[in-house]
Amino acid sequence: MSFQAIPGQAAAKQLLQNGLRQDKLSHAYIFSGPVGTGRSEMAIALAKAIYCQHGTDESCGECLECRKVEHRNHPDLHMVTPDGASIKIEQIRELQKEFAYRATASGTKIYILYHADKMTVQAANSLLKFLEEPTSRVVAILITENGNALLPTIQSRAQWINFTPMPREQMVLTLLQEGHPASLVQPAAHLTAGLQAARDLIAANWFAEMRTVVLQLAKETLTRFPTSMITVQQRIVKTELADHMSSLFDLLILWFKDMVQLRLERRDKLVYNDQLDWMSSLAFSRDVSVWVRMMEQAVDLQKRLRFNANSQLVIEKMLVEMQGV
Repeated sequence: MSFQAIPGQAAAKQLLQNGLRQDKLSHAYIFSGPVGTGRSEMAIALAKAIYCQHGTDESCGECLECRKVEHRNHPDLHMVTPDGASIKIEQIRELQKEFAYRATASGTKIYILYHADKMTVQAANSLLKFLEEPTSRVVAILITENGNALLPTIQSRAQWINFTPMPREQMVLTLLQEGHPASLVQPAAHLTAGLQAARDLIAANWFAEMRTVVLQLAKETLTRFPTSMITVQQRIVKTELADHMSSLFDLLILWFKDMVQLRLERRDKLVYNDQLDWMSSLAFSRDVSVWVRMMEQAVDLQKRLRFNANSQLVIEKMLVEMQGV
């Protein structure tokens, strides 16, 4: 992965490549932004550029150093991921031990902390001391969805780089050009922030099935209600879709948004535009305020899922409220 191969994020690339050209890289960076915006890819691209034997502000991708980084076996590159739910102090201490040794011919050691916001307080304090007193030439890259969740003292000692979602229209166009089905491209582009995240979602075995089930539930609930309860049992509760209940609500919320758009005669912004025939007539069976209220109910019930509410009861409550509005 090179800088050029990462779509978008022009500001982040410019800042990092300027630092490489001028030999003025920061000792620590915070890569903050949504999943799928290229944070991890940018971290690897930076490591390759630092170690590359031929490039200055971009890696050649061919030399031994580049290949070592690409295969994640470069001796001076260390990666830390959460051990269970968090990054623990023992992991930071182990990292400090590794960095007590001198770097190889490159002269620079790099460590990448994935989900840096999941450090325990003890781990964060230990990392802070490490940032303040590096034992050798070190570049730290802290990857997080929310840089503000890091200790303010860590934030103040690192250069912050924001990663922004790719424009949705650009994502849709690129994914369609790659040959992905339009029926999956639209919802994937709305539910993710970057191309790779969208590709992964489209490739997931359950995603296409979940889209079909959500449309079936919406139609059945509003036209022949009891049938939808049977569908929940047969097509969700007893299948792998039960593990992706939050995504069911994501897709249902997109459907409610489509109903609002249809009611307002804005057909160019639809996610489920291949379902126009039956959705158009149904959209005008209720007022815009009703569809908005359903959407708000879906958002509220989705929040309950995050607090370990019974998923079957939550979706059944959603369907009852849809039918009774």
